[in-house]
Parts: sequence; C-alpha cells; structure tokens
Amino acid sequence: MTHTPPPAEELRLLDAELWQLDARRAQLLARRAWLVTALQQNWQPKWQPPQPTAPTPAASPRPEASAPSVQNVLLVLGGVLLTVAAMVFTLVSWGHLGITGRALVLGAVTVAALSAPLPLLKRGLRSTAESVAGLGLALTVLDAVALHGAVFPETPGAPYTAVVSALLAGLWSAYGLLPPVSALRLPLPAALVAAQLPLFFWAIAADAGSYGLTAALLVTAGFDTLMALRTASRSLRVVAAIGAYGAGGLGVLAAGWLSWTASGPSAAARAAALLLLASAIALAAAWQGGRRAARANGQALGLALISGLLVVVALGGTARSLLPELWTAPAHLAFGIALLAALRLDRLPETVRRGLAWASGAVQALALLWALPVVGVVVLGPLAWASRAWTGAPSDARTAVTVDVAWPPHAEAVPVVMAAVAAVLALAVRDTAWRPRATAGALGLAWATALTLPAVLELPYFAGLLIQGAATAGALAAAMFLRQHVTPLVLALVTSASLAFLALASQTATLVVLSGLIALFTAASWRLAPFTAPAALVHGAALGVATGAAANWSPPHTALLVLVVPAAAALLAGRLGDPRATVPVEAAGAAAGLLAVALAATDLPLLATVLALCGVITAGTAIRTDRRPVGYAAVALFLAAAWVRLAAWEVDTPEAYTLPVTIPALLVGALRYRRDPRTSSWTAYAPGLAATLVPSLFAAWADPHWTRPLLLGLAALVVTLAGARHHLQAPLLLGGAVLLLDALHELAPYLVQVTDALPRWVPPALVGLLLLALGATYEHRLRDARRMRHFLTNLH
Repeated sequence: MTHTPPPAEELRLLDAELWQLDARRAQLLARRAWLVTALQQNWQPKWQPPQPTAPTPAASPRPEASAPSVQNVLLVLGGVLLTVAAMVFTLVSWGHLGITGRALVLGAVTVAALSAPLPLLKRGLRSTAESVAGLGLALTVLDAVALHGAVFPETPGAPYTAVVSALLAGLWSAYGLLPPVSALRLPLPAALVAAQLPLFFWAIAADAGSYGLTAALLVTAGFDTLMALRTASRSLRVVAAIGAYGAGGLGVLAAGWLSWTASGPSAAARAAALLLLASAIALAAAWQGGRRAARANGQALGLALISGLLVVVALGGTARSLLPELWTAPAHLAFGIALLAALRLDRLPETVRRGLAWASGAVQALALLWALPVVGVVVLGPLAWASRAWTGAPSDARTAVTVDVAWPPHAEAVPVVMAAVAAVLALAVRDTAWRPRATAGALGLAWATALTLPAVLELPYFAGLLIQGAATAGALAAAMFLRQHVTPLVLALVTSASLAFLALASQTATLVVLSGLIALFTAASWRLAPFTAPAALVHGAALGVATGAAANWSPPHTALLVLVVPAAAALLAGRLGDPRATVPVEAAGAAAGLLAVALAATDLPLLATVLALCGVITAGTAIRTDRRPVGYAAVALFLAAAWVRLAAWEVDTPEAYTLPVTIPALLVGALRYRRDPRTSSWTAYAPGLAATLVPSLFAAWADPHWTRPLLLGLAALVVTLAGARHHLQAPLLLGGAVLLLDALHELAPYLVQVTDALPRWVPPALVGLLLLALGATYEHRLRDARRMRHFLTNLH
C-alpha cells in the first residue's frame, strides 16, 4: 500500500525541494562565473609568429695536435737531423781535414752542443735544451768512433768498446749531475744505457768464454736491479728495469743452456752457480718489492716464482750430472718440494713466500706432466685387447698394457714422483679453501700410483688384475664414505673399464673380473645408485656376451641372455630408493636392449623373439603411472616383432604388415573420439586408415590380378559409407579418394581404348569448351563488380 500525505504536508515538501534547487543553481552559476574569469586571465594564443634569430657563430675547429706535441716533434726531428749531419761529416768529410782540424772541429762542436743547454735552461727553454743535450751526447759517441779511427786504429774493438762505454757512462753521469744542467732528464738514463756494455765487452776482450759472458750479463742485470730499486727518478727506474729484464733474461737462458749441456759435474756446478746468482738477484728484487705498495705485489710474486724455479733448475742440473738419468725428474721434484720450507720463514715477506710456494707447485705440476704418459699407457693400453680377446694371458702386467704402444723410457720413477706429490698435497695444504681440492688430488695420485705399480715392477698378469680390482674397490669405498665423492667415483668407473678390457686377454679372467665388478657396483648402489647401478648393468651386459661366447653360442642366442639386463633394469628402476637413479638405470637397460637387438640381427626368427621380449619389458615399464608414454615404444616393438616374423616367413603381402598397425590405431582412435567428441576425425582415424589404404592402393596399381583391387574397393566403399553415416570427414575423404583411384585403375584400359577411338578433334574441342566456360565465369564476376561499384557510387 502507498502512503499519501495530506495536501498541506505535500505542499510544504514541494516548497522545500524547490528552495534547495534554487540554492544549488545559484551556487553553480557563481562557480561558473569564476572559472570563466580565470580562464580569460590565463589564456595565451597558441600560435606566435617566428622571431628572427641571430646567426650562430661557427664553432672553431678543434686542433688535432696540441702546441706542446708540435714543439716536441720539431725538437726531436731537429736533433735527429743534426745528429745525422754530424755522422755524415764524421764518416764522409773526415778525410779532407788534418789531425788538428779534425780535433778542433769535433771538439768545438761537441763543447758547443754540451754547453748550449745552460743558457737555454736559464731562459726556460727546457725542451730545446733536452734536444741540444741529446745532440751533444750523440757527438761524444762520434768523437769516440773518430778517435778510434784516427788515434787507435790498431786497438781491437772489444776492449776499446768496453773502455769507451765506461768512460762515456762516467762522463754522461758527471754531466747530468752538474748543478746547471741537473734539470735535464736525458743524460743520466743515457749514462745507464752506456753502462750496460763495459762488462760484457770486457769479458769478450778477456776471452772469458760462455761462462764469463753469462756472468757479465748477470752482474749487469744485478747492477740494473740495484739502480731500479734505489733510484728515485722514474726515467732511471724504467731504463734500469728494461736493462735488468733484458740482460737477466739473456743470462738466465744462457745459464740454463749451459746447465742442460754440461758434460760433467764441474761444468754443471759452474752453470748452477750462475743460475743461483740470477735467483739471488730475482729474490732480492722480490724481497724489496714485497715491502712496497700493494701495486708492486704482482711483480714481486712473479720475481719470487722465477727465483724459486731457478734454484730448482740449478740444483737439479747438478744432481742430473751426478745421478743416473732415471732420477732426473725425482731430483728436480725433491728440490721443488724443498722450496715449501720457505713458508715457515716468517722473516720473508708474504708475497715472496707465496711466490716460492707457486714455484714449488709449478715444479710438481711439471713432474706430473712428465709422469702422465705412463699413466695413459696403463689406463688406455688395455683397449687393444678388444681386437685380441681370449688370445692368451700375457707374461706380466707391462706386456699386458703395451700391446699396441711403446713403454715410455725411465718410467720406473713415475710411482715415486706421484706418491711424493700426493704426500705433499695431503700434508702440506692447510688452507680451508684449497683443502678439498688438495684431498681430491692426493686421492687421484694415490690411485694412479697403485695403477702403475704392476706395470712398472713387471708383476705377473694376474697380480696386476688383482691390484686394479683392489684400486676399484678402494675408490668405491672412498666415494661411499667421503664427503667429496665425485673424484673417487670417476676413478672407480675409469679403473673398472680399464680392468674389464685388461681381463679380455683370458677367458677365465674375463668372467671372474666382470662378475666381481658387478658385485662391487651392486654393493655400492645403496649409497651411489645413480652412478653405480648403471655401471653394474653395463658390466652385466658384458658378462652376458662373454658367457654366451664362452658357451659357444651364436650371437643371436647370446642376445637372449643379454635381455636379462633390460629386464633387471625395468624391475630395479621403479624400486630404487633414489629417484635420481631411475633415468640412468633405464638408459643402461635400453642400451643393453639395443645390444641384444644388434646381436640378433642376423637371425630373423630370433630377432622377432628378441623384439617381442623387449616389447614385453617395455610394456611392463609402462604399467607405472610415471612411464605411461613408454607404451608407445612397446607397441612399436611388438609391431616390429610381427613384421620381422612375417619377413622370416617370407610373406610379401603388404596388408599382412599394415593391418597390425591399422587395427590398434583405429581402436585407439575410436576410444579417444568416444572420450572427447571434439577430437578431429583426422587425428582419430586418418593415421590408422592411411596405414593400410595407401600401401594397398600402390600395390593394387601394380597388381595385374583383380582380387586385391576388388577387396580394396570394397574396403574403401565401407570406409566411405561409414564416414558418410557418422558425418566424419577423414573416413569419407580417404575412403572416397582410394575408391576413386581404385576405380580409375580398373577403368584405365577401357579409357585408353575410348581415347584411341575418339576423333582427333575431340580433345581440342573439349579444351575450347573449358576455356569458354572459364571466360564466361570471369566476365560474370566482372559484371557483378561493376554493379557493386555503381551501387556504392549512388549512395548518399
């Protein structure tokens, strides 16, 4: 019910509403007036005429060379040209003057060139003074050359060069230290360059031989090192460093060559003394550099490394001259390990100690590199038994690993070298960051030592097998109980493979070794299943092949024995506690299955059996919920087994091969279409239908009889009617196409007869009619297009 107020009350309500509307209207009108006023005050025209702008002055081109650079280039060129002119005058025009004139001219020019920097420095022309001073220094060299040709022509070149270079070094040093010209930077570095020659040429003059020349180079390098460490001038330090590295490098190379070619202990000792001198120079430089700023630490580390290596080469060269050649590498290794004693000397800077430690590590690495060929022969040599299986056990372990390769010389010291380095890694490395790596390295070297001992000591063949088996078991035990199990696990796998090939020399050894390896890896699978379980399966497959060969079975019959491995893999894959082991175990089983198929490939009936058994194993795997897609592989294996069996029965009817594919495919397609009606008929039925219809159609076209075309036509008719009945596109089109092509095949002879019976004008007439029909269709479409254009034009 609706409540209606009295007329007086309703009138009062209406008056109140009208009053509120009038008040709101007045408020909105006032706001509108304010907004209009604000907009009129802030309004500016959007377009303004362009204002003329003054032209921007072009930027001045940037000079490509600065004024100081131009100045220096000009001064250098001027000095060089003056020096060349002085050389030409000395060498060409010298003969036109007498002895007095020669002395006066060269002396005057030299004195003038050396004196000219004084006023130039007072006027602030330092660069010009440097160029003129350089000319004066070059003139002093020319004076010495001219003096030798004029006054001392009979003096040999080596002693004269030694004396003159020493005098020039002293003269240039004195000239550079004079207070008026001490601001010049060229004289003192030039004096240092001249100081590189006196000792070397004095050794040549004194006929000091190779050792004297090398000593002169090393002493010169020591002098340069002292200058580089003590001088405060940067230019002097650079020149001294270049001289130290240059002379020192040549001296070290010469001393190393003398040590390598030493004919006896005396010569080796003298070469070692030279190398120790070079090492002392490098160590002193590293010691001083290690006390400086952090930027010199890298250089000090390198010098300490070089110093340690030189000590090892010196002492090792002396030991090589005293010991048999067999112990050359162990001797060098012993001296390299002795360098680690420097780590306990607290007086040495930290950088020097690290450099000596790196030198010790480099020596140990070189010793291991020397031992590597023996390890390679022991590990890879047994691969040659794959082509000589069961030809007889060799006499000893060395003969067993050198079937196709030569035994490296002086290999008897290899186990000593590897054991020593393993002991250093296990005992000397205490740093927490490097300790795991050192432990892994020590374990690997201990493994290599155990592996090479039988061949080095020429132990009996079966003793070598026993030692390698023990090494495999030890590596597996270490992998099971150590935190870092990757390295021992890899070593165990490598050793087991090498041992399996080594055991191929004897039938008994092969069966026993493979059985033992299976037991070892199976026992280790409770901790390392992702790695050891596949290895056990691989060895199991090898044992199956070996067992079949020992029983004189043919390869196809041996394949049945190998199938035990895929069956075991299928059973274990779903029952292992570690899910990471599932895929590796299944992969190993699949590889064994492929091996079985390859073994049975020469016998079709047995191949069909093997494929069927593989299908059974795969179908059993597909029962697991996480391996449903494997069912497709099982179907493929069953199908392949059926085809191989048909081929073994010499069945050449294609339908016998295609129908086993079509029937399951159609059943699967029907099931899928029933579950999901939105599935396309091409997806559900086309693969199955095409698997039989297409090969049968090709066979029918090549078949001269009428049976296959008739049966194919009936089948295609049934498929077509089924497609039409259920409104399915794929059966309708595929069946209709096959039916049409089959009918054309049957009518082909009659069509040929009709074609021969037709007059020759019929084909051109038919082509003409076709062209007329196409033309009429084209004209009709053009007319429709014109009508549509006219209609659109008349629209408003």
